[in-house]
Amino acid sequence: MFNDIGPLELVTIIVLAVLVFGPDKLPKVIQDVTRTIRKIREFSESAKQDIRSELGPEFKDFEFEDLNPKTFIRKQLDNDDLGLKEIRNGFDLKKEMAEVTDAVNGREAEASSSAASASSSPGGRIDMTKKPEEPGQDERPPFDADAT
Repeated sequence: MFNDIGPLELVTIIVLAVLVFGPDKLPKVIQDVTRTIRKIREFSESAKQDIRSELGPEFKDFEFEDLNPKTFIRKQLDNDDLGLKEIRNGFDLKKEMAEVTDAVNGREAEASSSAASASSSPGGRIDMTKKPEEPGQDERPPFDADAT
């Protein structure tokens, strides 16, 4: 509930509570606050149970956490019915990076397959630290639109 409150903020809240309510009334205020939070939780749980009972047996697996958009999307993307894992597995990052590198350097696509196999390390990664070859005297360096 209070996961985003740091230690300094907690100490500040405690000091303010002592100053506002005083040390003699502070235990009563804490009891009232905890009692109120407990009642709100009980009300929330009973409302959830009422909604589940009203929806019927076809919604017995319904979870209210699924109403959170992030949770809903994560759950739908993990679902294998859409075939997203096949698409994700069919995407070859090494090949795509080699094609982009070749396009930037102005090389042909045929050389990309040999460059991908030659420039990949034993772990299956492309060596991105390799310096580009220096162009000859009559050859112009490749144009980089992002650099200008």
